[in-house]
Amino acid sequence: MPSKKNSNLIPVETIRSLIFLIRDQKVMIDQDIAQLYEVETKVLNQAVKRNIGRFPEDFMFQLTKEEFDILKSQIVTSSWGGRRTPPYAFTEQGLAMLSGVLNSKRAIEVNIAIMRTFVQLRSMLTSHDELSKKLKNLEKKYDSQFKIVFDAIREIMNPNKPLKKDRLDLEKINKIKLDLSFLSAAKNLTF
Repeated sequence: MPSKKNSNLIPVETIRSLIFLIRDQKVMIDQDIAQLYEVETKVLNQAVKRNIGRFPEDFMFQLTKEEFDILKSQIVTSSWGGRRTPPYAFTEQGLAMLSGVLNSKRAIEVNIAIMRTFVQLRSMLTSHDELSKKLKNLEKKYDSQFKIVFDAIREIMNPNKPLKKDRLDLEKINKIKLDLSFLSAAKNLTF
């Protein structure tokens, strides 16, 4: 089994902070990748251009000026310098392809760390989606129960209307209290 001794080469949090959502895709920018690989951005881009057939548009694309301006505005400590052209963005597949283009030991180790980060992000998103679905189902369930509570409150508040005993069933009220306590506990979950 391969060793994971290089898994701490670059902290996952560092890589995660360099992944952006552009055009509904998770991407990394050429300049950030070059820094991780410890090469100049122009060296990275030259290697890509020499092997452009490996990088179709769903693997790599150049940001528009507007996308670049938005990206720069999101990054407070900008190190874009006097860059004349918008950067290239690499999708997960493009990043995997880079390991074949930049064949240094450092590039391979960094790529492994990047791929592990993308896998971890996918896993987190899947888990988040499952929790979101469960929460939506709970909300549907509780919406109808809240209606019962609000209807009961309205009936109590209307002095001219006799109370409907079945609407104020103690068992229903206790179940709603239990469900409400579950909801307040669920609010404290962090994602």
